[in-house]
Amino acid sequence: MAGSTHTVTNQAPPLTGYDVFTSDRVLTEAVGRHLADRQREEALAELSGLGLGCGSLQTQEWGAQANDHPPVLRTHDRYGHRVDEVDFHPAWHRLLGKGVSAGLTDAWSRPGGHVRRAAGFVMWTQVEAGNCCPLSMTHAAVPALRADPELAAEWEPRLTSRVYDRELRPAHLKAGVLFGMGMTEKQGGSDVRANTTSARPLAEDGAYELTGHKWFCSAPMSDGFLVLARAPGGLTCFLVPRVLADGTRNVFLIQRLKDKLGNRSNASAEVEFAGTWARRVGAEGRGVATIIDMVAATRLDCVLGSAGLMRQAVAQAVHHCAHREAFGGKLVDKPLMRNVLADLAVESEAATTLGLRLAAACDAAEGGDERERALLRLAVPAAKYWVTKRCAPVAVEAAECLGGNGYVEESGLPRLVRESPLNSVWEGAGNVQALDVLRALGREPAALDAYLTEVGAARGADHRLDAAIRGVLTDLADLAAAEGRARLLAERLALVLQGALLVRYAPAEVADAFCASRLGGDGGAAFGTLPPTLDLAAVVERARPVV
Repeated sequence: MAGSTHTVTNQAPPLTGYDVFTSDRVLTEAVGRHLADRQREEALAELSGLGLGCGSLQTQEWGAQANDHPPVLRTHDRYGHRVDEVDFHPAWHRLLGKGVSAGLTDAWSRPGGHVRRAAGFVMWTQVEAGNCCPLSMTHAAVPALRADPELAAEWEPRLTSRVYDRELRPAHLKAGVLFGMGMTEKQGGSDVRANTTSARPLAEDGAYELTGHKWFCSAPMSDGFLVLARAPGGLTCFLVPRVLADGTRNVFLIQRLKDKLGNRSNASAEVEFAGTWARRVGAEGRGVATIIDMVAATRLDCVLGSAGLMRQAVAQAVHHCAHREAFGGKLVDKPLMRNVLADLAVESEAATTLGLRLAAACDAAEGGDERERALLRLAVPAAKYWVTKRCAPVAVEAAECLGGNGYVEESGLPRLVRESPLNSVWEGAGNVQALDVLRALGREPAALDAYLTEVGAARGADHRLDAAIRGVLTDLADLAAAEGRARLLAERLALVLQGALLVRYAPAEVADAFCASRLGGDGGAAFGTLPPTLDLAAVVERARPVV
């Protein structure tokens, strides 16, 4: 129309209708690298199917709807009976059902299961990160329950099921269940040894009655929970079913839902136990030791979730800049913008490569490889510390690549920005992870040996990496007074491990950019300060999603 004031031009099309898996070269290469020949073909086809679902307009709309309509606590029914239920938008249930059916709670029942699930988790986080919490908790409950073979035999088939059953009823009547967790209390937080929730033994063998308050209970709508409480023999792990075997509701009082910065679709609650029936998991006084494998699994999910958020942020930024024109050309072709995008892409690739390597170590450890198990003991807290901390600046910088559009909710970038700090806090914030790194170094020499073997496989390939390895060895020479520099040590361990993996597996231009900027000191601290002599165009092209 002549004189129209609203002709829309020079806007990037929505990033939708694409395969999130096959368009992610880093993820597909990692899956192919870590799976045996007989597993690879099946896994690639399965993950591509999930990738198409993740990239579909329908699934993306469900993610937006779940985020826009947070859960609502309903403490009582219309007659005044206490029900303590959480109501969710239908989109939440659709997403959770898709996640369960995709095997995101089932890494334990087949070879290469952890690598397959890790790739799926990275993709699913890009759809809607909130529903990844119950998926993660359910997956991670399996190793903790294995402390009691009888409980494991009863519950593991339900936890690893691909059937999502949202109804509250006894677990033995359900084809699949979800689990949550309640560890922290208001007076202690990460210091779980300050917990005061009490557990009184009942006449029934292994049964207890719990009394106390949990400051953060993850996924309070779940069918069961692993919690810590103080039994006569000390801090102990317990399984708390939401509904008892006879069909009555267990005493599980949801006091309120937390009003959070991000992760809006997911319910996090304060709960109280008042004569709550529970079953002991493991021996009395061994609560932390029993639940530690669950914590390790969820910490790895923090790494994978952050990698997924970074990937989606970078994909959105590269996609926008490949279509948007300014100052006479595509943004992606402008040297300074290309530098920013390449820097973000390097960070994303390093996170994904490390996360999938640790998932492969989980598969190997399940098969009895003690060196891989030892590697996880040191590498997981170091990776959790560093990768989750890098997520927020990546999301913010990626949003800036869209200019003012990136600050508008419709772009999806603000949701990524709000979500980005969570994984750094969840399952132990930065100081907890850094101190755990020190604990592993001081108490478990096999963990350091496994780490040095892993990074040593790349020695001689890049002089900057070699220098960084020597620097880490110098840092490790005196751990007696290392607490004040524990964060720096965790950061360096993670960076060297990422550098070693990229030198071995990534294209030369990616490894070069990482070593120059993260290990060699040739770049600045801000994104977009990579040395101009690098092949930045190739790095950006590698990160571009193919629609």
